[in-house]
Amino acid sequence: MRSWALKAAVGVLSVGLVAAGCGGKRTPDAASGNNGGAACEAADGRITIATGNSGGVYYVVGGGLAKLISDNTKLKATAAETGASVQNIQQLVAGDYDMAFSLADTAADAVAGKGAFDGKPQQVQALTRLYSNFTQVLVRADSGINSVADMRGKRISTGSPKSGTEVIAQRLLTAAGLNPETDVQAQRLDLAKTADGMKDGSIDGLVWSGGLPTAQITDITTSLKDAVKFIDITPQLDALKKVNEVYDRGVIPAATYGQPADVPTVVVPNVLLVRSDFPEGDACAVTKLIFEKKSELEAVHPAAKDIRQEKAAMTDPVPLHPGSLDALGG
Repeated sequence: MRSWALKAAVGVLSVGLVAAGCGGKRTPDAASGNNGGAACEAADGRITIATGNSGGVYYVVGGGLAKLISDNTKLKATAAETGASVQNIQQLVAGDYDMAFSLADTAADAVAGKGAFDGKPQQVQALTRLYSNFTQVLVRADSGINSVADMRGKRISTGSPKSGTEVIAQRLLTAAGLNPETDVQAQRLDLAKTADGMKDGSIDGLVWSGGLPTAQITDITTSLKDAVKFIDITPQLDALKKVNEVYDRGVIPAATYGQPADVPTVVVPNVLLVRSDFPEGDACAVTKLIFEKKSELEAVHPAAKDIRQEKAAMTDPVPLHPGSLDALGG
């Protein structure tokens, strides 16, 4: 597993990932306007894709997507490491990025003007639904944590600031009757720092929302073995669904991280977002490319196997971009 993770990371770096927060606005020739749906063809230009933490699946798949676009269209794409969903949407709307990965619950908040976007609906649309993120709650075996409620007073990594993981972590704690601000010692850490904290014992547990497998989670479980364990968070699912119907039940297979048994958990779909003014020809071409060349994304990371064309348009309440609708035969 370690070897796979290293190869994936090297592969992504080789396709031009840029430093966190660097973004880069869309060049005028690629943003010159809407193609009116007349042709499913991308225009010349450069685009940037907001991904997530360097140890996460967004980062790996985003790098693969950038290479796919650059190799098969007139667009030249680069992918950027970011804090993930909330930050991605904010900077997408600000024009710092042209595409962005996001959890579906965060994207739903954005278009409704709720949560981190309270009172400020964001003008974003989806190119497609992607694979699902699995909420992975891992704790040190000696922490005394056997449920989310047991996190009271504990040092818990709730993810990077303005990430989709942080949104889910706070909702999960609230669903278990805890105040995320006062009842836990929240550590707002990216995944690399979280892994370090788990290994040196400076944190008791973590919440992570990502595809399977996530390289940094593999690192933790491989390094610490029986000193860490996953916990079942599905008792909080009904409360989470009252916040957003997008939450669903899933399972982390035992083989994913070499655990003794499957772990029930909560899953959330991912979506690939653009601004509402993203050119239709570009949107159509990129969406079509994702499904025509999906095997190449699967080679970058196995989570991409869960990207399914029959589910591509299932992005409600986030509207599907008209160009993507053309690509999907809508």
